[in-house]
Amino acid sequence: MSDARSGAGTSAPTVLRMILGRRLQDRRLGADVSLDDAAKALRVTSLTIRRLEKAEVALKPLYVEKLLQTYGAGQQEIDEFVDLAERANEPGWWHAYRDVVPSWFTAYVSLESGAKTLRTYEPQYVTGLLQTPGYARAVLRGGFPNDSEEDLERRVDLRLRRQSLLEKAGAPTLWVVMEEAVLHRVAGGNEVMLEQIERLLEVWELEHVSVDIVPFSAGAHVGACAPFTYFRFEEPELPDVVYSEILSASVYLDQRSDVATHLEAHNRMSLLTSSAQSRALLQRMRKEYS
Repeated sequence: MSDARSGAGTSAPTVLRMILGRRLQDRRLGADVSLDDAAKALRVTSLTIRRLEKAEVALKPLYVEKLLQTYGAGQQEIDEFVDLAERANEPGWWHAYRDVVPSWFTAYVSLESGAKTLRTYEPQYVTGLLQTPGYARAVLRGGFPNDSEEDLERRVDLRLRRQSLLEKAGAPTLWVVMEEAVLHRVAGGNEVMLEQIERLLEVWELEHVSVDIVPFSAGAHVGACAPFTYFRFEEPELPDVVYSEILSASVYLDQRSDVATHLEAHNRMSLLTSSAQSRALLQRMRKEYS
């Protein structure tokens, strides 16, 4: 996934497949087997081995078994790995929404579902994990003006299902930094905006959710750019990943320099406000929309 831009034909990896790909790579390197030698064992190209290790393609059980034999693994390890590979190839719950979700976004849902820490920067809208149904519907209607009502409702349903992540045991930490402009951009009318403001005040009470609102008075700052999300995982095999998007595609970054740049930007932006100031902004906007 390193610095990979996802397009329409890309198969989105699950987090488990990413973990297994890293383990395959570690096993190969530990056995001092080159990409070319691993490729010869499968009678494929070295590019195929690289794509397996980067979770860009499905882990075929027969390929996995042959590679591990080449790397000198024991039968018990091979059997356990093959079983995990079969599970990793099973589609995630979000696969049912593939007709209304771009292929490059399904990887995001997988990363979101497996992360232990999420940091987001939102210059335009409330982050999807905190949107109310009415607000989500208004935002998605604006983003997909040609959708049928049925497709629109499926997009809304997917967004709301993603939010169950914050209610499960061992829920990840979510840290949102957004611009004050988000609160002024009316989506769905005053009633919808009031409901959304109330929702943000409610999640304020959750220990694992933080919302920082950068006020207009902060002026120009390092993060005044495209929205992005930073993911950190509990599994040591997975690097930190940053996701950002443009109108028709997305980019996933895991190079340390890129991740560090976004992480520093998020930290700097959070220092432009305070919890008290952010809460005061929400309370003021609640009065305006009442």
